[in-house]
Amino acid sequence: MTSITSVELNYLVFRYLQESGFIHSAFALGYEAGINKCSIDGNLVPPGALVTVVQKGLQYLEMEANLSNNDTDLDEDFSFLQPLDLITKDVHELRQIIKDKRKSSLKDKEKDKDLDKELESERGRVREKERRESEVERGRAREKERLEREKERLEREKERLERDKEHDKDRDKIEKDKEREKQHENFTDRDMVMDQDEKVHANQGENGVFGEPMDISMTSTSQSCEISSSDVTILQGHTSEVCACAWNPTGSLLASGSGDSTARIWTIADGSSRSGAQSGPLNVLVLKHVKGRTNEKSKDVTTLDWNGDGTLLATGSYDGQARIWSSNGELRTTLSKHKGPIFSLKWNKKGDYLLTGSCDKTAIVWDVKAEEWKQQFEFHSGPTLDVDWRNNVSFATSSTDNMIYVCKIGETRPIKTFAGHQGEVNCVKWDPTGSLLASCSDDITAKIWSMKQDKYVYDLREHSKEIYTIRWSPTGPGTNNPNQQLVLASASFDSTVKLWDVELGKLICSLNGHREPVYSVAFSPNGEYLASGSLDKSMHVWSLKEGKIVKTYTGNGGIFEVCWNKEGDKIAACFANNTVCVLDFRM
Repeated sequence: MTSITSVELNYLVFRYLQESGFIHSAFALGYEAGINKCSIDGNLVPPGALVTVVQKGLQYLEMEANLSNNDTDLDEDFSFLQPLDLITKDVHELRQIIKDKRKSSLKDKEKDKDLDKELESERGRVREKERRESEVERGRAREKERLEREKERLEREKERLERDKEHDKDRDKIEKDKEREKQHENFTDRDMVMDQDEKVHANQGENGVFGEPMDISMTSTSQSCEISSSDVTILQGHTSEVCACAWNPTGSLLASGSGDSTARIWTIADGSSRSGAQSGPLNVLVLKHVKGRTNEKSKDVTTLDWNGDGTLLATGSYDGQARIWSSNGELRTTLSKHKGPIFSLKWNKKGDYLLTGSCDKTAIVWDVKAEEWKQQFEFHSGPTLDVDWRNNVSFATSSTDNMIYVCKIGETRPIKTFAGHQGEVNCVKWDPTGSLLASCSDDITAKIWSMKQDKYVYDLREHSKEIYTIRWSPTGPGTNNPNQQLVLASASFDSTVKLWDVELGKLICSLNGHREPVYSVAFSPNGEYLASGSLDKSMHVWSLKEGKIVKTYTGNGGIFEVCWNKEGDKIAACFANNTVCVLDFRM
């Protein structure tokens, strides 16, 4: 092996000192080492030669430390070492450092793999559950339609037999009358025939109109409730189902989120809508959650929420990222820490914190101004399904683990734990004053909780299937309608919406107008009306005073969400057929 001589090393050090500006040191070394007498041609030595030699030496040591005696390690990740370690430690110590690093790296990889497996199995369970529910619902709907068709056929058959019976009676009567004609000469044939014809026509007239007035009556009622097409604006542009919609709290902007990897901000003109689909250049901003190709399922926009003053829109996506956009469609911030899809997200009232709940079992509070996470809450043992602020610093979370936790920024443990549901808790909502929490679950119950006690205050058990969502009315103390009663609405897969008296824990009434699961309910700002949207493609508006439908609209797909604008004169509904409808509401 070639070795470097002391003369060569002295010359390299001399050149290094000279090039670095250490003139006196270079002169002293040159004088003592007799550099001017050495045979090295300085023109052949490149600048920085000493540094190059030292770096090459360190790289050699690093390589030597990374290579074991056997060749199997060549496939492993190359580990970089600190220069000080390379200079101060021998090769055996360096190899031990690399071994420890690799062990640590493998552990981290195993952890990530386990988490990915867990998330994938959770997604699989969610998908399988949705598929099973969808199959069961479709089967029931088909069976119901078959029974209804069979019932109609039997009724028609019954009516036909009754008509035949009537005709037979008439014919018998005519035959008898003809017999009597022969016996009585004072009646002419012509008179008798005319008389019998009149009787037959009278009977047929009576039979003909029987049963029809009810159909006419029903048609006229439904026509009076049906929202006119001139009061409907259909917003087209999304290329996949529209999962979420929300009106801007201050302006005439409507946000929608879709499975096509976009959210959109639509500018809705004040006053009456134009009938039919929007055509021509529509005033809409497209907020893309993926560059280039759309319809990537990992980028589904699952949830969205405007801040209190309507200047910022937050969106949650299946890719685990929350994004904050300005009202003119500019992406302000991307918030990344979750390791699974975001299912719910909410601004606090003050607008300085954003709260997100994810399939990764955690909830995160984000400091919006600093554009970073403030605190992650890891209490649930299953995906977090819903989150809701109680005030500016505390909030509730619900999960597939049947549990509800009330958390507070700065606290490392929940400040309250609510256990009592026997199934996944789909939704949690605080009442307008933040004193009562309502929850609903796959266990077919809704419950009302108070911070003053651990057990639920009321257990609401009138539904016959899973309850998907709940909403408090904007009425009672602390609202703009303080003289009206506070009411809770619950929407269920049993196709009904139920209204509850929360002071007594009793059912006020059941609104039975849908034929399929009800996915969304929303109170009008004055608390007098309730809109409900269902998979049966229809949206009903109910008068809470009368407990009946006052307006209805049927689209071309299941409805996932309905919401009112701040004035209470427009309702938006988002559909499975990729559209958003805006309905003018006038009474």
